[in-house]
Amino acid sequence: MSETALERFRSLFGRKKPLIGMVHLAPLPGAPRFSGRLEEVIERAVADADALCRGPVDGLMIENFNDAPFYPDAVEPETVAAITRVAAEVVRRASGRPIGINILRNAWKASLAVAYVVGASFVRMNVFTDPLVTDQGILAGAAHLAVRYRRALGAERVLIFADLYAKHGAPLAPRPLAVVARDMASRGLADAVIVSGDETGTPPREAEIRVVKDAVPGCPVVVGSGVAEDTMDLLRHADGAICGSGLKKDGIVTAPVDPERVRRLVAAFRTIER
Repeated sequence: MSETALERFRSLFGRKKPLIGMVHLAPLPGAPRFSGRLEEVIERAVADADALCRGPVDGLMIENFNDAPFYPDAVEPETVAAITRVAAEVVRRASGRPIGINILRNAWKASLAVAYVVGASFVRMNVFTDPLVTDQGILAGAAHLAVRYRRALGAERVLIFADLYAKHGAPLAPRPLAVVARDMASRGLADAVIVSGDETGTPPREAEIRVVKDAVPGCPVVVGSGVAEDTMDLLRHADGAICGSGLKKDGIVTAPVDPERVRRLVAAFRTIER
């Protein structure tokens, strides 16, 4: 019998419910707010990764969060080059933890290429099947292209964690969540479905997590935003979580990772895993 997506997910992280911490990169070359020194970006990324690993979280995800305003679905070569350099250093420092790549807004091709080259284990794809109305315009799903590109690279080991109606966007033609989730898993071949709130730092609704999990019991469902000590009960209905703001100093998404907040959140998270 072949391994289910949920079994692959748990095997990758070595836990029933993994907690993935965000490494939000400082503005990269080409971005409007780039400082002019890539070494500063690397130093900040490594410091955040080290703080997360001491927590210890179960995995890390690297994202060009501060490159706004974002390109819709492809980025310039300098962005790919910079993320590759930073990610390689984070992978080296991560003590074997699974690393993910998310190049915003929906640069799935660059994400997969970087993940393959640096030895990362997964990517996040913000628009996978259903089209989304976003601040970058209308973005079409590209599951059909992404899974074929992954196959062409020989990168099947790189899992695709896909958002169901991602943050900072709205579906162009809303469909029942259960139907969308089933299509993502069975027709789009997503390796995990991410359920998020309406914007960065806001949690999804408990009912939405339940609906999605009931629709795809063999596929991991991951909470993708709003994870904090006071939202921990939501995670009882999910298979894992991605956390950014909740691990930062004073809960501010652009601040450095706060080791004490990481320690507390990891401890709280472990109680719901039992």
